[in-house]
Amino acid sequence: MKLYGYWRSSCSWRVRTALYLKGLVFESVPVHLVKDGGAQNSAAYLRINPTGTVPLLEVIIDGETRWLAQSMAIISYLEAIQPLPALFPPDAFLAAKARELAEIVNSGIQPFQNLSVLQYVKARHQDDKAWAQHWIARGLGALEKAATKTAGKYTVGDTVTVADLYLVPQLYNARRFQLDLTPYPTLLRAEAACAALDAFAASHPDVQPDAEK
Repeated sequence: MKLYGYWRSSCSWRVRTALYLKGLVFESVPVHLVKDGGAQNSAAYLRINPTGTVPLLEVIIDGETRWLAQSMAIISYLEAIQPLPALFPPDAFLAAKARELAEIVNSGIQPFQNLSVLQYVKARHQDDKAWAQHWIARGLGALEKAATKTAGKYTVGDTVTVADLYLVPQLYNARRFQLDLTPYPTLLRAEAACAALDAFAASHPDVQPDAEK
């Protein structure tokens, strides 16, 4: 199993955490998103991932190499092949809520702070930092309100769920854009609980083989 990703990619980070939580052995394959126009745009990479994004999971099934893109799809696949520890609660409604919280980040925040989007905004002489801050704050505000209804030790009860895998990288990015996080105490409590777990420490960008200081 190989994971193509970039050390600071929040989408890659989510999948790394899932892999570590489930104890799955994988090889990291760095894809530099910036250097020389971005390795994700190379012909070789686009042949296996036409979206030109990370992460990308490579697996061998019945002797055939297959690839799977998009973090939610990858995490759902990992959940299917390695059900424990479960990243979705056994209760159907809470499982849907965990996915809802993850999608607030996945659909409502991350696309607006994506590297390609920020490059597009900046190229049109707009303030890319202010743009990112606006959308991150808007999304985190919604996430904080939603999480207050489900949170225990983590964002959904007292067990790590997919929602936490999406939360932690997003708060890291919020700090990168110098956003004040004091309005989000529920999210910060869940983040602190996650930080105490080995899987989150192992998946942190700063300890990845392609990390840049």
